[in-house]
Amino acid sequence: MKLRAGCLRGGCLLMAAFALLVFEVRGRESELENFGKSKVGRLAPNRYLTPSGQILTPAGRQVDLPGFRPQAVALSPDGRLLATSGKANALVIIDSASGEIRQMVPLSTNQPQAVIEEEDEVSPEVVADNANSQQKTNVPPSSGRWHLSLTGMTFSPDGKRIYVSSVGGRIRVYGVTASHRVVSVTNWAVPNANAPKQRHEIPAGIAVSADGRRLYVVGNLGNKLDELDAQTGNPLRSWPVGVAPYEVVLVGNKAYVSNLGGRRPGANDLKAPAGKGTSVRVDPVRHIPNEGSVTVIDLSAGRVKTEIMVELHPSAMAVSPNQRYVVVANTGSDTLSVIDVRTDQVVEKIWARQTPADLFGAQPNAVAFDRKGEKLYVCNGTQNAVAVIRFDPADKESKMLGLIPVGWFPGAIAFDGVNNLLHVANIKGIGSTKNFKEGEKIQYSTKQYYGTVSIVPVPSEAELAALTQTALLNMRYPQIKEAFLPPRPDQPPRPVPERTGEPSVFKHVLYVIKENRSYDQVLGDMPEGNGASNLCVFGERYTPNQHKIAREFVLLDNTYCAGIQSADGHQWTDSGIANEYVERQVTTDFPRSYPGGKVEDGIDALAWASSGFIWDHVIAHGKTFRNYGEWMISECGWSDPRRHSLISWTNYLNDFLKGTAELRIASRPGIESLRKYSKLDTVGWNLKVPDIVRADRFIKELKQFEVTGGLPDLMLLFLPNDHTGGASERYPRPGSHVADNDLAFGRVVEAVSHSKFWPQTVIFCIEDDPQSGWDHVSGYRTTCFVVSPYTKRRQTISTHYNQLSLLRTIELILGVPPMNQLDASAYPMTDCFQDTPDFTPFTSVTNRYPLDRMNPGPRRIANRQLRRDAELSNRLPLDEPDKCPEDVLNRILWRAMKGPDEPYPEWAVSRVEDDD
Repeated sequence: MKLRAGCLRGGCLLMAAFALLVFEVRGRESELENFGKSKVGRLAPNRYLTPSGQILTPAGRQVDLPGFRPQAVALSPDGRLLATSGKANALVIIDSASGEIRQMVPLSTNQPQAVIEEEDEVSPEVVADNANSQQKTNVPPSSGRWHLSLTGMTFSPDGKRIYVSSVGGRIRVYGVTASHRVVSVTNWAVPNANAPKQRHEIPAGIAVSADGRRLYVVGNLGNKLDELDAQTGNPLRSWPVGVAPYEVVLVGNKAYVSNLGGRRPGANDLKAPAGKGTSVRVDPVRHIPNEGSVTVIDLSAGRVKTEIMVELHPSAMAVSPNQRYVVVANTGSDTLSVIDVRTDQVVEKIWARQTPADLFGAQPNAVAFDRKGEKLYVCNGTQNAVAVIRFDPADKESKMLGLIPVGWFPGAIAFDGVNNLLHVANIKGIGSTKNFKEGEKIQYSTKQYYGTVSIVPVPSEAELAALTQTALLNMRYPQIKEAFLPPRPDQPPRPVPERTGEPSVFKHVLYVIKENRSYDQVLGDMPEGNGASNLCVFGERYTPNQHKIAREFVLLDNTYCAGIQSADGHQWTDSGIANEYVERQVTTDFPRSYPGGKVEDGIDALAWASSGFIWDHVIAHGKTFRNYGEWMISECGWSDPRRHSLISWTNYLNDFLKGTAELRIASRPGIESLRKYSKLDTVGWNLKVPDIVRADRFIKELKQFEVTGGLPDLMLLFLPNDHTGGASERYPRPGSHVADNDLAFGRVVEAVSHSKFWPQTVIFCIEDDPQSGWDHVSGYRTTCFVVSPYTKRRQTISTHYNQLSLLRTIELILGVPPMNQLDASAYPMTDCFQDTPDFTPFTSVTNRYPLDRMNPGPRRIANRQLRRDAELSNRLPLDEPDKCPEDVLNRILWRAMKGPDEPYPEWAVSRVEDDD
């Protein structure tokens, strides 16, 4: 072992930070306690609370990018310019030293921007290429497909060009003038993917050859690497790689391509769908991807040389300055694999989390070397921090030195050797936190994106120690460690045990998941809570049972979803985390899949977190489980196979009410691990099937358990109809949809509370996301219900809770440890409970709004605006979850419930207005 100056100090730095953290936490106990009452958003200057319960105090200078989710950065060779983009329709050019935004260059223009300001002298090469490439711009992809892809942005070696992967299957090319102005030059279509469910490619990582003549583009959907002429965009060669390739780096005459899904599965391998791409290998128990790989291509020989096995979900890569090593970020394993390019073998594994024994939850997803190759800087997405790692693979002594706190979910990084700075793109930035003008009413929606770039001076050793303490406190690391304290003997049963393994008064948990409502939309009319009645569209007239439950038990007015729509929302409700693949798909409008698992195209194993789902977890710890509709694909239809006519809401409703059995209610699992635990004669996502049908199927089985025993420890019940079907004549009116959902939930609570299991059962209910709503506190705030004999009665609880809080509480009740760092760090919902039970059951109330009111056809509507809403709703893909443009559907719902003349809350649109 070599000993170098500073080696010992660096090796102990993180341990010292942990030791100091103990004293820091003791000194800040009151602050940590007060956090429990805080609201999501800005707490103080440069201090924010995320919906996932983490604090943000980003180091360095913050470049605000309202409307963006930046997920790639590129630094010019001379260190002058930093480029970034994501979600919004612009390439952002930043002065790398000052952080000043120099330009916003449109991404969606169909023709090259030939207009150059007089003081700009564009190179002759750019002018020539601009002219030669004009014919390639005539057939752009559909609107909205110009955005940056999953990744893919780089400067040419001479700094005269910027190449950007567009999610719509093209490469955008920009020229850089002598005065450092950026102009659009052209765009090139990449070769098609010809994947099972989509023809056009999703380009991802890109790299330029050292001589600037070749461009290498990862085909994420087609499982290939394409070589293009870097001047004309003409395709030259292509090579097959692994499943869902992500990034490419070049070393000498070799290309290294990271494959999110590992090797292509063979005929006899267990596999699962991966969205619109090919299948991926999965493990036999949880059916989650179980390998990752890096394909090595010999560019001189023009062939694939080898495939290197690494760990789970390999994503970003970086080449050491001496060209000796390639470092791969294994996002699904919280590790880095170091490949020696001389042997093309993995020579070292580096942990990106604090200790190997810690739970999954760092999600390293971007990597950069310092100038000398002595340090690695790694974006730990879910820790909202950059890990600083001493790089010493020769002696296998690489080690984390500390953490730098940055913004929410850092996803790209560049080291600026000229200015000794780190440039970090924070995909979520500071969340949906708009800077409202003085006197303007504060109101939010989840789609007020607010990404940031953190520009951080490289810290000294002492500065890093202090930053590490802050980062650990921000991620609630002390609470994560406390989650594994051993159970104490002779503890009395409590509603929520203080430690895993201590007894609970509950034996059974019913977890109800609903769809897409904010707090103010439903409970904003309750004076007992912090609501805005002007934003309440589904008040007590439509939701009498939810109002009654909130009054008789607890009204939670400070509870949040962690996700923004179903694709990530159901990951949060069921896994306590959204993986990096899901976060990048959110930015790119889900080019591979909308991974809700509710329809065929939503089955995407790459979206399942490596730490698994709550059912995997409880089953692995010896608990019993039953699923009623969650992650289930509808197979409903006519009982008579000879009938093929379309089935309406009215058909399903009447069939249920009259008991005619003309319709078949059935489903199959979207995730194979659910098959043996799911009730197949109920249904998941199908908004034409009333929720009272789902409730009835659950209640019938509950009564069977009363006779036979064996009620499962954990039950999941999906009630999706509060999503609504807009104004489409294929669906009931939004009021009927929501009233049906409310009645179903009320009946379920009534059935459980009147059963023999009531003394030992607790019901939790929350939305998967609040995306179809608006709220005056936070776009993430939602409705939540906690019902049990030990739940407090007639109280308002304003403690900060979220979906992770529900999961952590469920885990403590069932005696199972947390799944990952995020649910481990969550506040259990202890404030909702009391030690003395009240066994008074709940009695549901009948619906006040009819369930059979269908939306009228456009011809029957006199009002011009409402008629347009109906016509548009009829064209919207409402049969699939969240396929409709959110702003369009939200406006339709607002007018359907409030009338056409009530002004729409314009702050709720996804565009972020100017904050001056």
